[in-house]
Amino acid sequence: MKNQLNLRKSKGLIKLTFVAFLLLFMVTNTAFSQKQVKNIVLVHGAFADGSGWEGVYNILKNKGYNVSVVANPNTSLADDVTATNRVLDRIDGPVILVGHSYGGAIITEAGTSEKVVGLVYISAFVPDSGESLLKLLQSGPPSPNSGILPPSKDGFVWYDKAKYHSGFCADLSKEKADFMADSQVPVSASVFGSTITNAAWKTKPSWYVVATEDQTIPADAERFMAKRANAKVTEIKGSHVVFISQPKAVADVIVSAANGSLK
Repeated sequence: MKNQLNLRKSKGLIKLTFVAFLLLFMVTNTAFSQKQVKNIVLVHGAFADGSGWEGVYNILKNKGYNVSVVANPNTSLADDVTATNRVLDRIDGPVILVGHSYGGAIITEAGTSEKVVGLVYISAFVPDSGESLLKLLQSGPPSPNSGILPPSKDGFVWYDKAKYHSGFCADLSKEKADFMADSQVPVSASVFGSTITNAAWKTKPSWYVVATEDQTIPADAERFMAKRANAKVTEIKGSHVVFISQPKAVADVIVSAANGSLK
């Protein structure tokens, strides 16, 4: 009788231990899940459009992320920030905001949204509060191979087709470069004089991909901006559109940001 009672107590203790372990596992797993950001928003820059993100988009989607691509019109910094916020408003939960080139200025302004928990800059401008792109461009020597043209009569800036391949996307095929040059989205000249109200990178963790072969924004300028923003830097040998030529390497950085932004 005593042995049976002890056996029952032992079984009861085992059950309680199992339940406690199960509860601990569920709590730990929930906490871990809450630290993983599953929403990614991609913002394109000037002289390109959202389709350039397709390679990165496909990789992230296959990894289970909810990915949105902003179709910013490049008509003004305010318009482009509004377009980004319009996408952010449709998303539930924390977001990693990613910007390429001029898109870096957009995410610096839009990144103050409470939903944004991390910023990823891809060969991008990272202006400070009260700073404009023009000031950043004038702070160092320009890339001699850059094809950024003076504003047209209607106030828009285009990229010189003759330099588009060598200066913008040298690691893509000529056929791809020709198509991109002929379908480029010009940017309003007004964006170069617009200043950032509140730089989101001052309060949000940041990551930066330096394209070491960039002929549009000099790599040293990218390193300076990344260091100033205290960003975690990854250097990739690639052109200004490194996110198109090496989507996996860029996607890996975005995944690192998603995994590390809430730690």
